[in-house]
Amino acid sequence: MSDLVFTQYLFDNFDVVWPRVLEHLTIVGISLAIALVISMPVGLFLSRKQSIANPVLGVLGVIYTIPSFALFAFLVPITGIGAQPAIIALVAYSLVVLVRNTMVGFNGVDRAVIEAARGMGMNGRQQLWRIEVPLALPVIVAGMRIATLSTIGLTTIAAWIGAGGLGQLLKDGINNPSKLYAGVIAVGVMAIGADLLFRLLEKQVGVKGAARSSRMTINPALPKEV
Repeated sequence: MSDLVFTQYLFDNFDVVWPRVLEHLTIVGISLAIALVISMPVGLFLSRKQSIANPVLGVLGVIYTIPSFALFAFLVPITGIGAQPAIIALVAYSLVVLVRNTMVGFNGVDRAVIEAARGMGMNGRQQLWRIEVPLALPVIVAGMRIATLSTIGLTTIAAWIGAGGLGQLLKDGINNPSKLYAGVIAVGVMAIGADLLFRLLEKQVGVKGAARSSRMTINPALPKEV
């Protein structure tokens, strides 16, 4: 077998690999979008209600410890095979990271900045969207990066319940090493690309958040559009 057989398969069978890439991205994207819609309000609520934060995070942590095969097997009799049980499980796994980071992000906002915003006459909604969300965003994005990388990896296992994606190449690769290598490389490239993109986004929102915090504390008389 040629040393380049695994890369040859990617190029020679691009019409086979590309649909799997799109399936993988679709499952990951839908799962993360749903998890974000749930985690943002829940994380914000827990940052305001510390007394119930630990129990909620504890429950999410228990769900995260359930092996993926076991959770998929539990869902299949309820939802059937395919993408649906995979997305439900992936959302559940993502929530523990996203909810925790959202809560930590809001808890980490400097109280002096909030007081400065209140002194400018901002109401609660304005403080949330103009001050707290931008300042909490770096931590939230960091959680998104971790959840994305985890979801990309876990989605490969979903092929065993008929969800498709790049995991199908790994599944077929049991008897065809070239497919196995192709699947591993494709998943690795996807994970590295996602990691780089989120790190860049982290850096951008971090710089903007720091600038906003500095301006608010140094000059509390800033106009409201800041």
